[in-house]
Amino acid sequence: MNKLFSVAGLAVLFLTVGQANGQTKKLSFEQAWGQAPSLTQAVSRFEGWADAENYIERSGNQLFQVNVKTGKKESYSYPTNTSTRVFVKDKDVFIQVPGATAKQLTKTPELDEQNPTLSPDGKYVAFTRKSDLYSVDVATGKEVRYTTDGTDVIYNGWSSWVYYEEILGRPTNYKAFWWSPDSKEIAFMRFDDTKVPMFPIYGSKGQHGYLEETRYPKAGDPNPEVKVGFVKVEGSPVVWADFNEKDDQYFGQPYWSFNSKTIMVQWMNREQNNLKFYEVNPENGSKKEIYNEEQPTWINLDHDERITYLEDNKHYILKSDKTGWAHYYLYKLDGTLVNPITAGDWQVSSIQHIDEKGKVLYFTARKENSATVDLYRVDFSGKNQKRLTFGEYTHNVQVSPTGKYFITNYSNIFTPNKVALLDNNGKVIKELADSKSKDFDSYKVARREFIRIPSEDGKFQLPAIITYPTDFDESKQYPVIMSIYGGPDAGTVRNTWKGTNGEYWSQEGVIQIECDHRASGHFGKQGVAWMHRNLGNWELVDYITIAKWLKAKPWVAKDKLLMTGHSYGGYMTSLALTKGSDYFDYGIAGAPVTSWELYDTHYTERWMDTPQSNPEGYKNGSILTYVDKYKGTLRLLHGDMDDNVHLQNTTQLVDALTDRNVPFELMIYPGSRHGFGRSKSAYDFKERVRFYYQYLLEKPVPQQMK
Repeated sequence: MNKLFSVAGLAVLFLTVGQANGQTKKLSFEQAWGQAPSLTQAVSRFEGWADAENYIERSGNQLFQVNVKTGKKESYSYPTNTSTRVFVKDKDVFIQVPGATAKQLTKTPELDEQNPTLSPDGKYVAFTRKSDLYSVDVATGKEVRYTTDGTDVIYNGWSSWVYYEEILGRPTNYKAFWWSPDSKEIAFMRFDDTKVPMFPIYGSKGQHGYLEETRYPKAGDPNPEVKVGFVKVEGSPVVWADFNEKDDQYFGQPYWSFNSKTIMVQWMNREQNNLKFYEVNPENGSKKEIYNEEQPTWINLDHDERITYLEDNKHYILKSDKTGWAHYYLYKLDGTLVNPITAGDWQVSSIQHIDEKGKVLYFTARKENSATVDLYRVDFSGKNQKRLTFGEYTHNVQVSPTGKYFITNYSNIFTPNKVALLDNNGKVIKELADSKSKDFDSYKVARREFIRIPSEDGKFQLPAIITYPTDFDESKQYPVIMSIYGGPDAGTVRNTWKGTNGEYWSQEGVIQIECDHRASGHFGKQGVAWMHRNLGNWELVDYITIAKWLKAKPWVAKDKLLMTGHSYGGYMTSLALTKGSDYFDYGIAGAPVTSWELYDTHYTERWMDTPQSNPEGYKNGSILTYVDKYKGTLRLLHGDMDDNVHLQNTTQLVDALTDRNVPFELMIYPGSRHGFGRSKSAYDFKERVRFYYQYLLEKPVPQQMK
């Protein structure tokens, strides 16, 4: 699949496959939109492992455990200790053990509790309330308050916005505290937003509207001051880690050691090119530097598997892209490198299992093809690396508790999802499921191809997936929809089953293409590093290369190339219709960043440094710089309550476009954040349909699509 096909070759391939499979039926309207069965059928779900020899299968609403060797299937339910829930209801914390009535733990209905988190031993629940940190004893209901200085600008255990969005991650829901494994202590971060500028978001509801004010640091602004503290579960004075909160710095997610005696704190400078790990003693706050990494561009302050402690309490595994590619390294706890575990011009993805007794690491990686994922095993020494999965597929694996077996859910653009059981030598024990429908080969559907297009400078082979019209005819010309995201290390081209996505538009005679640029992650950190201090440049260069490649084909309409994307994709789409307007004809841009000084410190400065130190980079990366080049038709979409990419971005672009008296489309979605609510999304879909028919297909919208 990793090659370019000639135009004639494509046509012959399509004809041969269609005739060989006897494809005669077109998908109905409902099937094309995935609203009725067609190419796939429902199969059992496989949810992991009950134990080392039994995997978990869900059929309908029933759970079973199935023995690997005998195939014996028995009813199964998850253990109580893995499904105890703690939650907030009516502004109070509750706990519910399976089979029992929920128990109320707090009684402050006038106050909000946030992020209730059960201790590892199940005896306590920690939470935040009005910017302070608390816990409650499950058995007695006794509350302990750990901090008392929380205000509207000081938060204990509750993230400042930029940490929530960029460093700790949105899945935390602002949670910034961590139980020790022995349940005896809590580590937390304290944020002081006093110097962080306030950004107002106007809500239009009601007679007078209202203001929602957020401490949001834009590129070059002061960041929150942060401290890392520790408290005993029974209550104690806060012990602060030995850092100066006045320093311009960032802290990443901390990692408790297995024995709870120390905690690893990630530290990074404001420039984000120096990462250090400190081993901190929670008893007195003293710290010891055990790792120091510097890069000429930037280092990602990951909140996911940067370091993984081993249970021997002597080693940890580090994930780093310091060579230009993400790999694993074995370190002693004192920071001494033992040896690299993986190496080469390819990327590791994630650790799946660690066999400490056998000293074997099981991990996934994008090695065979940057658009696929496979499972591998390798000795801690870095020797005896072996691929365990098979074929040209993307594999989603679940490894058994001992690493002896694994289940893979695999697919590619031609193959609907299948599930197989394998051993740790890569031998297939049993095929468990196949979602391919019995009528699969009778349907006449769009053909997809995974290709690579050479970059203009010849340094990269840019990955793309093309979906051709159902009745593709090389003598005709078709409009093209290019769907992108475009952010650094955030490629979207994956060789996986796409289902019926795009089938309707294929039937309408539209070519669809997903494509990624050199800095999308397909080429490691050394590829992403091209973006340093230069956002918007190389992404557009590569997208223009792909646009040229498309428009050189006789079967592509020369004036009907549309780019569409949201967020960073909205930025790239807006840039394509201004700076790249000689190559792109239409665009639909959702919630675009339009000038990088309008976005937050941590994300923007990682790639661009500050506006003060890189004024030319900010100017060259701004859509506002190129509005004089605007042509074609751009449709802008934005939620007026977007707290991530502020409506301010689109407003400034609208101001520049109207000053130049050029036509464009604009839709503001009241009450919507960075994503749009259901009713707004439904309206947006109808308007997208209208846009495609009006500009790409030049015919009325069919009744069934209205």
